[in-house]
Amino acid sequence: MSVDLLKVNNCLNSLAKLIDERQVNEYNGNLKVGVDLGTANIVLTVVDDSGKPVAGALYPANVVRDGLVIDYIGAIRIVKELKKDVEKLLGMTLTRAATAVPPGTIGGNMKAMSNVLEAANFEVTGVVDEPTAAATVLQVSDGAVVDVGGGTTGISILKNGKVIYTADEPTGGTHMGLVIAGNYKISFLEAEKMKIDPNKQNELFPIIKPVIEKMAHIVKKHIAGYEIDKIYIVGGASCFVEFEKVFLKEIGIEIIKPAHPHLITPLGIALNEFK
Repeated sequence: MSVDLLKVNNCLNSLAKLIDERQVNEYNGNLKVGVDLGTANIVLTVVDDSGKPVAGALYPANVVRDGLVIDYIGAIRIVKELKKDVEKLLGMTLTRAATAVPPGTIGGNMKAMSNVLEAANFEVTGVVDEPTAAATVLQVSDGAVVDVGGGTTGISILKNGKVIYTADEPTGGTHMGLVIAGNYKISFLEAEKMKIDPNKQNELFPIIKPVIEKMAHIVKKHIAGYEIDKIYIVGGASCFVEFEKVFLKEIGIEIIKPAHPHLITPLGIALNEFK
């Protein structure tokens, strides 16, 4: 089944507007909640039974690194604040939520993610791996979903709607920030601010291009031997305009990157809440 990119982008544009303008959409039926504990941002999303975005909130944070919670108290505080903000917008209490982990995550790390939500007064209704969450939004049945996050690049290969292979390697947006910091001889925090400035994209892209090329080589290595005709790129670190062109050149397979790639996984987590 081919991806309806127009429909996906409309949905993501709607969610982005709700977050930016602190608005709420009308909804039908039950609400589903997802909390994405990302390396660069923590995002809380709410959708209705039809999958339509209803509300959302985002908080830039550094409480997770390479898929691991490194500041447990800070993560709880932020999730509580996001929960409170969205509850105020909705005029109701949110009690249940799902979350996500990098592909292949097991044991203590998965439990740590759940513990953060539980400490923020959520009942955890599901834990999904990040690329699978993204695939839910895209409605991908065949191909590869690549989630380029702050700390890692995660790959999921799907066939007939089933995930048949996952991998996760430590190269992501953090590494871009380190390269920028080294190039300009500035702090990592200053580099991160430059990285997310749209007006700096053209200046920074030649500097971070080798990092993107490394990501592409990682993906190419993991999809070798599989019949892949499309690669779907998601994740905040892929927001650079020229990002997908580097992947296309290095891998030679059609690359599809929807709008607001940093919101795809958070939206997919919410959609997976009752699954």
